[in-house]
Amino acid sequence: MAFRVGIQRTFQRKANECLHNFRRFTHDYALTIDPKTSSPLTLPETHTDFSCQLPGFSHGGGSMDLMDDVSKKRKGHQIQVMGAIDTTKANKENPLPAEAKKILQSIASKWSNVVDPTALQVTRLKGALTNEVYQIKWPTKAGEMSRKVLVRIYGEGVDVFFNREDEIRIFECMSKHGQGPRLLGHFSNGRIEEFIRARTLSASDLRDPDISARIAAKLREFHYLDMPGAKTIKLWDRLRNWLNAAKQLSSPEDAEAFFLHELGHEISELERKLSSNQHIGLCHNDLQYGNIMIDEQTKSITIIDYEYSSYNPVAFDIANHFCEMAADYHTETPHLLDYNKYPGLEERQRFVRIYLSSSGCQVSDYEVEQLLEDVEKYTLATHLFWGIWGIISHHVNEIDFDYLEYGRQRFQQYWRTKPELLGS
Repeated sequence: MAFRVGIQRTFQRKANECLHNFRRFTHDYALTIDPKTSSPLTLPETHTDFSCQLPGFSHGGGSMDLMDDVSKKRKGHQIQVMGAIDTTKANKENPLPAEAKKILQSIASKWSNVVDPTALQVTRLKGALTNEVYQIKWPTKAGEMSRKVLVRIYGEGVDVFFNREDEIRIFECMSKHGQGPRLLGHFSNGRIEEFIRARTLSASDLRDPDISARIAAKLREFHYLDMPGAKTIKLWDRLRNWLNAAKQLSSPEDAEAFFLHELGHEISELERKLSSNQHIGLCHNDLQYGNIMIDEQTKSITIIDYEYSSYNPVAFDIANHFCEMAADYHTETPHLLDYNKYPGLEERQRFVRIYLSSSGCQVSDYEVEQLLEDVEKYTLATHLFWGIWGIISHHVNEIDFDYLEYGRQRFQQYWRTKPELLGS
């Protein structure tokens, strides 16, 4: 099916104006936003509190969904605007709930090098779409490394994409399994996390054979984590719910241009054709390079940011990872995808073989080819997933990202590859 989509010129003009204003605002801070998590992908080297770049967790540092004091209201949602850390102003304020302060003081009292557990140095961080995120630091004895944790106060406005209770449950499970940052405390409307010292991957890192092998093995480990609750596929219901939301938000012209009224049938067809003999596991569902960290000394991989995580066919998760290799969110046009960068057959085979063999079992060529075939078919589901996400995000998100164009490219790739992958 030929893909056609019309975007009004006023949309593009508005986008260009937003781009210009945003670049002026963030020029001094060299910040690039992860469009899916609304987290900054880069921090300037002059910020000595952070020793690396990352989207969800920062280090010399730790978790880093950043937030600014500057905010805007749109459709009743609190939308945060990116900026630098204002340590002076933040330290004059202490917006933490009383129950959070009590937990923080209890945590610090167990650290012998903390001079005064009650002397909280609170710095509000910038960048997250809905969470308020604070770095907490205590004065320590002379010559000793400062103690830091992160406090995340939950926000509103993203219920259409994921369930906050599910995210908390998954985070707690990850913490118990030694995955990601440890959960240090939990209060009624937020949590306290440790800081991790590691580096967030870049787009080019995904093509490094050694790093890719480590990601494959780590992803296999992730898929086999035992999460409490029903281990049922969430993909298809999520797609339908998102599609309904996209239809409600879109104008009749956009709904027609993006074929939204045809996508319900496409989702049902994919579900019918892809639902046999599939292995189900705990999937991350957003395994782009910004959600993967590496310890430069041990070379260990950590997968972070679990907002979209759920039980799904593991082939979907691998397919999503492959599709993310077409993206680079650190360019002047982060919304543009280059499918010439989609991994070739040999690269995909190597990833899948390492994924399957990482458990220590012998893997046959047939098993590799079978999973790889399933993965390729599930790329269609990933295109619908993020295509619909792009349409919704255009209406609920104000960060500097061309969501409609991103969604158009995902749909275009869906229609282009479907005949070859499904024979229809």
